[in-house]
Amino acid sequence: MDMFSIALQSGTILLREGLEALLILAMIAAFLKRSGASVGQRLSVYWGGGAAIVASFIMALILSSFYGEAHDDRIEAGVLLLAALLLFYMSGWLLLRQDPKVLKQELEKGAAKALHSGTTYSVAILSFFAVFREGAETILFLHALAGTVDGYSFAFIVGLLVATALLVFLFIGMQWLAMYLPLRPVFLFTSAFLFIMGLRFLGASIQEMQELDWVSLHQAIVPQGFDIVIVNPSWEAIGLQILIGAIAAGSSFGMLYRVKVAKPA
Repeated sequence: MDMFSIALQSGTILLREGLEALLILAMIAAFLKRSGASVGQRLSVYWGGGAAIVASFIMALILSSFYGEAHDDRIEAGVLLLAALLLFYMSGWLLLRQDPKVLKQELEKGAAKALHSGTTYSVAILSFFAVFREGAETILFLHALAGTVDGYSFAFIVGLLVATALLVFLFIGMQWLAMYLPLRPVFLFTSAFLFIMGLRFLGASIQEMQELDWVSLHQAIVPQGFDIVIVNPSWEAIGLQILIGAIAAGSSFGMLYRVKVAKPA
């Protein structure tokens, strides 16, 4: 196998598996920067992601040693479900603070302390699960690929380095762009993005449970283009996603109505 093909395969695996986690981390990091969080608070994103990388190597070693590198649906279902819940929480938190005046008032009243004591930990945990759900699987994929080519050759490493550089470029680019956009659209877009990712993770978690026969499976026909949210085309997953979406929409409209009524004429 030629060097270009090996580099392309290793780089594609890392880029494909890491892109979703990177997007979540970039959006959260941009939000913290725009909301005036301290350097220590913004570092929670990197602490969570870094801890997940270490945990991913440990998990990959455990799976390789005790499970013959087998995919464990129970672990994957649990990680996906926790990640989905955290994404929903952060999405709602951002939506409630999308009004710059509200955010400014909170900061003036000492919300910075609340951000440090509460949201910082949530961000670190969210960052951890966003990376961890992909990390161990990515390492196992790369390890399996190395066994089918020339091992961890120069071309293999070059592919990983190029993919890493692209991920870093995208991460920095997203944060740079977010600094030049109006604050409210950034918050709203980030909230919507995290909510959609939460729905995706929830659907994937249900799929893992279905593979374990914990949840029944009734296939649904999904129109083309809806795969941005529907990663599990079953009525069980879609029904739960619709229910959560309806609750979120109702809560959002209720919040906007209360804000409108509270404004002086």
